[in-house]
Amino acid sequence: MRSTKNVIPIAPALGVFGKFKLGRNKEKSSKKRLLFISTLSVGVAIGISLIAKVLVSLINLVTNISFYQQFEFGFRSPADNHLGLVVIVIPIIGGVIVGLMALYGSKAIRGHGIPEAMEQVLTNQSRIKPSIAILKPVSSAIAIGTGGPFGAEGPIIATGGALGSTLGQLFTVSSNERKIILAAGATAGMSAIFGTPLAAVFLAIELLLFEFSPKSIIPVALACITGAAGHHLLFEQGPVFPMPTLSAPSNAALGIYSLIGILVGFASLALTKIVYFIEDAFEKLPVHWMWWPAMGGLAVGIVGYFAPRTLGVGYDNIISLLSGQLSISVILSLCIFKFISWAIALGSGTSGGTLAPLMTIGGASGATLGYLLHSFFPGLDISIPMSALVGMSAMFAGASRAYLTSILFALESTHQIYGLLPLLGACSGAYLISVFFMKNTIMTEKIARRGVHTPDSYEPDLLLKLRVSEVMDRDQVFISPYNTIAEVREYFVKNPPGENQYAVKEPKGDCLGTVSMLDLFLPSLDTAKEITAITKPVNGRVRTNDYLKKVVELMSQNGNDFLMVFSSKAENAFAGLLSYKDVVKAYHVNHEKESTVGRNLSLDRQAKKIIVRGKRIMADRRL
Repeated sequence: MRSTKNVIPIAPALGVFGKFKLGRNKEKSSKKRLLFISTLSVGVAIGISLIAKVLVSLINLVTNISFYQQFEFGFRSPADNHLGLVVIVIPIIGGVIVGLMALYGSKAIRGHGIPEAMEQVLTNQSRIKPSIAILKPVSSAIAIGTGGPFGAEGPIIATGGALGSTLGQLFTVSSNERKIILAAGATAGMSAIFGTPLAAVFLAIELLLFEFSPKSIIPVALACITGAAGHHLLFEQGPVFPMPTLSAPSNAALGIYSLIGILVGFASLALTKIVYFIEDAFEKLPVHWMWWPAMGGLAVGIVGYFAPRTLGVGYDNIISLLSGQLSISVILSLCIFKFISWAIALGSGTSGGTLAPLMTIGGASGATLGYLLHSFFPGLDISIPMSALVGMSAMFAGASRAYLTSILFALESTHQIYGLLPLLGACSGAYLISVFFMKNTIMTEKIARRGVHTPDSYEPDLLLKLRVSEVMDRDQVFISPYNTIAEVREYFVKNPPGENQYAVKEPKGDCLGTVSMLDLFLPSLDTAKEITAITKPVNGRVRTNDYLKKVVELMSQNGNDFLMVFSSKAENAFAGLLSYKDVVKAYHVNHEKESTVGRNLSLDRQAKKIIVRGKRIMADRRL
């Protein structure tokens, strides 16, 4: 016998890995499931595209009734109203209605949509009440239509997620498949509103799916394409945010735009902190939460009286900022007052979105910084529209850490390809600031306070990265079949076992089975018998070059805590046993591989080789 080393502590049972179904038709079945889930996702996208049109029309209707007393579905900005002081009352009425809907309908309609969808994905197997699909768009239309400083994207994302979850609960699907359908519905809604399918796909990856695989991306991509088709059919053609044609920036301008991104990144930190400070302040009020949206509406009305541009969705404000034609005083006013109105309204728990307000505030911040830099350094080759564009995108990247979504959304919504490099620089700067100085984002802070952890990295399946040879114990104890039970007992009394099972192996290398430590020390055994009397065969075998995914599937299928391992180089060369503890140890092995640093090339050694080679070449030439 050989002694053991590096004994692994007792680990949890293999049940933590779940159950896997194996069979000849597994691959074929997976393809059928992918087709089925894709079909459901496209169906949800068609439905949410129609709902998006209804939501926008409903917002317009409520706006026209509230501010102009007209029953019309066309867009008209609430900023052009002539109500005077009466404008303060309208958001209060909207807040009362939303509070009543939350109280007697569902409390889940409160908030800006994306965090609530994330929470259901992470904690509730993507199950959302079907009623949210109706209550969320109606409550949002009332809140926004009565002057709420929100966008339609948050509500439509929440509505699409609820619709997808509902469909996933009607059909026989797994929780992971239901998550995919939920994400497909949510992002198809965003694509239907803005016509930005690629940005919507990455929104799903960064904020909802927390994975990147064909089984999840294909249904979501098909849904987003369907949503974009719905946008082109039901809404106006062309970019959502048209702006003057941008020219390719110089290297110096790229540096300035990256600096603007960093500064806006710091602004996104302050914005997030203030929003949740206000939300905490509302939590401490000795007033029932039903009245909070009305109190937020009071702030919206007061700010809207002095700064009418802050009322409503404000997509026209984004277009004005990107045009570069607003004066610095108007931009500053829009930036400050929009933030105050939005932060108080959002903190009050009313129903609305964050994307449009963040972009308005970010665009105004970027344009302001562009004006200031241009004033102090007139020779800088920067433009105000580009400054507004990078500020808009950097604010969303810093506040939400949806890095790729922020860049692609700006490109798709404006059709400005020359904005790519400035957006990459600005969003990278804002993202880094957010990562270094903020633990949670505006999307995750709320659910983090409830103890819900949000993944911040999406890595390949570890079980498909590591092979058996990388984690199995190379210094195992093997029991000879010619030992008696008494001899084996005596050995393990002197050398306490580190495993529950040990292999019984012939001297020539054949494995006869395993012996359990529980069986070995049974008092009723005849200790004079050979160990083969209590040896049991092992079901399931793997090879040293197999991935751990196969190991876990076989263990789960056969109900084993261990498998026999054979060499991949020789047909029947027994290499040892692999236990579930070795699989758990794989996580430590992977961490060691990724965290161990070292240098594979020595510059000194390479320099010496070059010198020696040079001397040989010179010597050959002399000859």
